[in-house]
Amino acid sequence: MGISLFFDNLTFTYRDGEQPALKGIRGEIASGAFTVIMGHGGAGKSSLCCTTNSLIPRFFRGDYRGRVLVQGTEAAGTGVADLSRIVGLVMQDFESQLFSTNVELEMAFGPENLGLSRERISELIDRYLPFVGLKGMGRRDIATLSGGQKQRLAIGAVLTMETPILILDEPTTDLDPRGRADILSLAADLKDSKRTLVMVDNEAETASGASRIWLMRQGEVVAQGPPAQILTDPGLLHSCGVRPPPTVTLFESLGWPGRPLTPEEALSQMQIHHLSPVRREGKPSPLQRPASGGGAVILETQNLTFRYPGSPVDALDKINMAIREGEFVALIGQNGSGKTTLAKHFNGLLKPTAGGLLVAGKPAPSYTRRQLARQVGYVFQNPDHQIFAPTVREEVGYGLKVLGEGPQVIDRNVEEALAATGLAGYGDRSPFLLSRGERQRVAVASVLAVKPPVIVLDEPTTGLDDRHQQDTMEMLGRLNRQGHTIIIITHAMAIAEAHAGRTIVMKEGRLLADGPTREVFGREALLAQAALIPSPLARLSNRLGLMALTLPEMIEELKT
Repeated sequence: MGISLFFDNLTFTYRDGEQPALKGIRGEIASGAFTVIMGHGGAGKSSLCCTTNSLIPRFFRGDYRGRVLVQGTEAAGTGVADLSRIVGLVMQDFESQLFSTNVELEMAFGPENLGLSRERISELIDRYLPFVGLKGMGRRDIATLSGGQKQRLAIGAVLTMETPILILDEPTTDLDPRGRADILSLAADLKDSKRTLVMVDNEAETASGASRIWLMRQGEVVAQGPPAQILTDPGLLHSCGVRPPPTVTLFESLGWPGRPLTPEEALSQMQIHHLSPVRREGKPSPLQRPASGGGAVILETQNLTFRYPGSPVDALDKINMAIREGEFVALIGQNGSGKTTLAKHFNGLLKPTAGGLLVAGKPAPSYTRRQLARQVGYVFQNPDHQIFAPTVREEVGYGLKVLGEGPQVIDRNVEEALAATGLAGYGDRSPFLLSRGERQRVAVASVLAVKPPVIVLDEPTTGLDDRHQQDTMEMLGRLNRQGHTIIIITHAMAIAEAHAGRTIVMKEGRLLADGPTREVFGREALLAQAALIPSPLARLSNRLGLMALTLPEMIEELKT
């Protein structure tokens, strides 16, 4: 077996960087291997990926030392265009790679530049469009796609080039669980053809199927090895900002033998060692999770229907639902199911084609834009889509300024919002120099400063490492306990399971399920209809007949 990638004492510092982004990287990746790179935000994962096709140092300038060999050719001495025939890279900011007017043209762009025939290009498009879940969408305007569909397209556009090395930098952040499983199935397909797959992903479930794992921390590769070695060391993983497999932590916490990586392995170990009987049907659980807040209805849709201009079908079809004050609601569903479209009606970003929306008992059209902004705050999936001010203080206070508030109110609310989001002392800093997690907090603070009763967040944990995910969700939990109604759109099933009292499932513009979170995630067959799969911990809980949806809950329940 040959070597696809070879790193020889690679060190790189960005031109404006104070510390090296990469420090003395050494290692090799065999042809046909599936390697997962894990590590905290800022560990150097994306920088390492960019050295494989010479974006570093040719596009991203800085102090570059050492060597990267791509199939024996030194990357730094080779042009990006030449390496694009060998290395296909889907970057973390996948939207920056999309520029054609429709899906089919985007899929064709790479093969066209390789000089392939029209017939061959058509074959490649026909092969990979269904694989990435975009069959029948060849003529769709890219601007009309959901975030998840755009991510699928970015992956598909690289797949059509059929490079011998494929590098995917967090390729499943916007994908529903089934789409994630489809992308992970690439590993088997590529291995059969001796093509190499490198994936940046902090999910233990992804890494458990890899040939090897590279674990990074502060620019260095601190460990390399098979999943059974790396993923069973919780201390090492935590030090790198990676959450260990919940089954490993569960067994360790209970003092049980074995370190299973999957629910299936955990069940097998339980049976072999007679560790825990399946809970008998009808036996009460010690856990009673609250379903939702019990306040007055604050948002209510009445046969709400919406169709995008030029579309032949409704994006939302007669949605009837009510959300109460103080609820924490998760809105989940497959890519393109209508989640974001529905949420954008709550604060007037979209207006219904038919039907209506009541906000605090009044029809939404009866509010001015400013009045509605005081009722419902909206945090976009990408914080960079709503951040533009030169300082954090100005950014957080901008909404209040537009609403006509005076300096004293603005100063007071901004300081309160910064404190609530863990950004006290950040006021004079540039938001553009903050980490992704910090920018996410700035976006939340800018909404929170207006003090709306309802806060809607689209994928609030996307792109965040384990620690920043926990920080973000703890912040939202505090806001919810203070009385805010929280609505999150998420593809992270574990986030919905752990934090939402109520979960709403959407499919093809309609409501498929709506109820207490534990009840919804116990209905695996129904979730499968919406391309959703519960988290590994929830699946294990379902098999054991438990109520638990989080690790502490499961430990408590299994100890009783």
